[in-house]
Amino acid sequence: MNSGFRSMHPSVALLYYAGLLLLAALLFHPLFLVTEIAGLLGLLLLQGQGRKLLRGLPFYLLMAGSVAVINPLFSHRGSHILFYFMDQPITLEAVFYGLMMMTVLLTIFILFISYNYTVTADKFMYLFAGAAPKTALLTLMTIRFVPLFQRRLRQISLIQQIRGIDVSKGKLRKRMRDGMTLLKVLLTWSLEEALQTADSMKARGYGICKRSVYGIYRLDRQDKTVLALLSLSGIIPLFGWLQGYGIFEIYPRMKPMAWGSGEAVMYAGFCLFVGIPLWLEGKEKWLWRSSRRKDFPSGIPMQRETRSMSSHLR
Repeated sequence: MNSGFRSMHPSVALLYYAGLLLLAALLFHPLFLVTEIAGLLGLLLLQGQGRKLLRGLPFYLLMAGSVAVINPLFSHRGSHILFYFMDQPITLEAVFYGLMMMTVLLTIFILFISYNYTVTADKFMYLFAGAAPKTALLTLMTIRFVPLFQRRLRQISLIQQIRGIDVSKGKLRKRMRDGMTLLKVLLTWSLEEALQTADSMKARGYGICKRSVYGIYRLDRQDKTVLALLSLSGIIPLFGWLQGYGIFEIYPRMKPMAWGSGEAVMYAGFCLFVGIPLWLEGKEKWLWRSSRRKDFPSGIPMQRETRSMSSHLR
């Protein structure tokens, strides 16, 4: 069912995820980052994407956790030395910085899972194809490559296991050789399909002249209200960051995390920005369930149906 936040106008979702990405990069503070992760996890669960999140979570934890481990081994900045490893100091600042970078990477990974579910290919092309068709198509294909590579690699691995090529069995040298074989097949397949796609688009005359755009999405009153709320609540933490609030200073010497009225106002606006899609999804879930209860009907009039994707189609 396409309802809730996913049924909003594409510009609403674009503003939300762009704001989250910008705030995750600027607000180097554990409380803000953990709040953003919690909000995105709640949104994914409400959207029914819990299984998809669990499938990719081990990979994301491995990638982000490696940053937390590698940073103190290569960066020796900081004044609080914890111990020495191979005659190199491991500082408290480097450990905390690695943990913070791990949190930032996890935030970005989870953000893009929710983004890929909410902002579909047709929405992305609707937003950008009119102004820059080639750039929009190239960006869309680039974003598509990571999940596409993962699916193809699973297919190739299942097929090659019949031939005895398996990266999970055997000695290290055999695993490395099998891994290179899988990578070679994956790259060959992807490059061949990319060439076929390019030839097909060139034959169809894509990009020769400015293409016409048919917009199927319309901004209604709820879209405008949510856009205004997101803009207002997003400006508050951004303005606070410009004033020096919400920053956890680690290098060259870690300082205690200050918390005052400025950080409190900034955090309230940030929570409102993160929580608006959760409220929309929760409201739609409640309306949907209450409409299905025959024994316990809700007090909502029958004409107030759940918001679906078709409400934007004209």
